[in-house]
Amino acid sequence: MTIIVADTTCGLPKQLLAERGIPCVPQIVIFGDETYHDDSELDTPAFLQKLKASSALPKTSAPEPHLYYPIFEGAKKRGESVVVVAPTGKASGTVRSAQTAALEFPDLDVRVVDTLTISSNLGSLVLMADDMAKAGASADEIVAKLNAMIPRGRLYFVVDTLEYLAKGGRIGGAKRLLAELLEIKPILQVKDGQVEPFEQQRTKKRALARLVEVAAEQSKGGDEAHLCVIQVEAEQEAEALVQELKSRIPVSVIPIYELPPAIVVHAGPRAMGVGFFV
Repeated sequence: MTIIVADTTCGLPKQLLAERGIPCVPQIVIFGDETYHDDSELDTPAFLQKLKASSALPKTSAPEPHLYYPIFEGAKKRGESVVVVAPTGKASGTVRSAQTAALEFPDLDVRVVDTLTISSNLGSLVLMADDMAKAGASADEIVAKLNAMIPRGRLYFVVDTLEYLAKGGRIGGAKRLLAELLEIKPILQVKDGQVEPFEQQRTKKRALARLVEVAAEQSKGGDEAHLCVIQVEAEQEAEALVQELKSRIPVSVIPIYELPPAIVVHAGPRAMGVGFFV
């Protein structure tokens, strides 16, 4: 038997993870001298409240290695293998933390997979791996499937404001001011494990329409697409985006996931996106 281990950057609802019995470790959010685990001490609504009130951008940190210890200890007692489905190692230290934790369990079969992605696509890979594990697939088979899916992932975000990218040093203040005066809405993508610019549109409406176009151009649809919408403080817009996607892409279910704090730090409130596999 193999167990799948996730972390909060996957954005999957706590209830879904609990129902499936998928262990999930928290990311760390740091406001000044205050440190929070984002699974139990600071959910997205509470995080947003603090974020909007803070003049400085909070910091994030990967899970400490010891947070994996109880999970690995339980797996060892039960004679299970472990597959940690981790966010991109180019933007997060989670891969390194899980690998460090695994060193404390030399007799345990632990595989740490750097998925080179975040958010909904990471969540889709977690669910896919868990389905395989519950069906009796070996750790080798699960890791092989994940590695085959990783290059097929596509993930695009629209940020509502450049404020948080500016606070994080991703763009200069003058560029932010000019872009917001012109109502420019950047579209970002996760490419080769890193967040990069994709293109920009005038107005958020055009940017969201472009998301639909890109998804329709690149995704063939069907269950293998694992098409998802991601949002924070934009529930109604996300529902409308789902309907637009369904009108263009042959897919029956498009779940909507809330962006976790570690991603909202940079994307900011009212960010939205779409993730899928080609």
